[in-house]
Amino acid sequence: MDLKDNMEEEARARRMQRIKKMQQEKQRQILLRRIVKHAAPYAAAVALLILVVWTGMELAGHRKEEDRAEIDHLGQEGIMHDDDSITVNDNNVINPETISPDPAEQGIVTAESSQTDQKAEIVENQKHYQAKETKDTLSLGDEIISKYAIMIDLDSDSILAEKGSKEIISPASMTKILTVLVAAERLGDLERLDETFTITLEITDYGYVHKCSSAGFLADETVTVRDLFYGTILPSGAEAAVALATYIAGSQEAFVELMNEKLDQMGLSDTAHMTNCVGIYDEDHYCTIYDIAMILEAAIDNDLCREVLAAHTYQTSKTEQHPDGIIISNWFLRRIEDHDTGGEVVCGKTGFVAQSNSCAASYGVDHDGNEYICVTADAINQFKCINDHVALYKQFSKGKSQTGSEEDIDKEAG
Repeated sequence: MDLKDNMEEEARARRMQRIKKMQQEKQRQILLRRIVKHAAPYAAAVALLILVVWTGMELAGHRKEEDRAEIDHLGQEGIMHDDDSITVNDNNVINPETISPDPAEQGIVTAESSQTDQKAEIVENQKHYQAKETKDTLSLGDEIISKYAIMIDLDSDSILAEKGSKEIISPASMTKILTVLVAAERLGDLERLDETFTITLEITDYGYVHKCSSAGFLADETVTVRDLFYGTILPSGAEAAVALATYIAGSQEAFVELMNEKLDQMGLSDTAHMTNCVGIYDEDHYCTIYDIAMILEAAIDNDLCREVLAAHTYQTSKTEQHPDGIIISNWFLRRIEDHDTGGEVVCGKTGFVAQSNSCAASYGVDHDGNEYICVTADAINQFKCINDHVALYKQFSKGKSQTGSEEDIDKEAG
């Protein structure tokens, strides 16, 4: 096995370790839910016993007024507790006094309780994403065409280089990274990817009115949820994004609330706020490229999002309108793979609005298995945007020489 094979094997092992850690965490959560489920009937029995005893003593008339008040208080604490009152001590042992009866055990399952449980699980799983400047962080200049840029080393969570990374911008279609992240977390069971959704005329019109890019889905076309994920990222389809949002939350408006809730959970809400799931320009739709970097890091930690963001091409399911499906592709990944970046750019998402020009967010791994995130915005065109990513990866890949001049990169781009 040569050196290159060793490096690729090490990189693959690192990725498998991350996936294994996520699977272990998921198993822990499943075990915790099972314990709660089995303990719930006993908690309900205890609560019922307290109620019976209290009622019997009330009827017997053997209670003094002050004792009755004390029992009332204890009864309320034993029966009228909050749904979120389950606690776990440092040894991951559930406190049986805080277990609430499972509504499912009683045959009572409401949409509100389901959403509350899902929200609690998402918050519990929330990793805190943060990258910090160090004494070695470089300030980028005109060698990078994009007005805004940031390069992050994920192994040390440090900012290797930046310019304007904390300034407010319009994220354009980089917004869709957050769209698929929120959708993937809310989706839950991956078997739901095979469920279907019918594109409405209202959804397709939304993209046409705002002159957005499209995955090619038509009104009244029934596609899979998986198609919507890939259609949102690869061709940056507006109709796919709005359809995915509608499938998850019932409407784009309700889904945007979930997006902003996610930003708040990630500690990004001071500088980031969304008004749509597509990336259409709006004064109240904004963030920094640092925010986008953190969102991308969270997305690559999600297996489904990582798979979608890493796909170069995808063929949608066969429908009446498209009997052979639609072949869609990730323009950014297919072009940057032709350049020497000192490794591989694994995931990527581009964007464009007049207010931010060409922008892109990418995740890459160098030949030594070191992981990076690169985000740029406000390049004069798509090719200059790609060139900036190539230059930054080439410069900061460990063990690689610093990139050449801009003229050399343009020559390489052909």
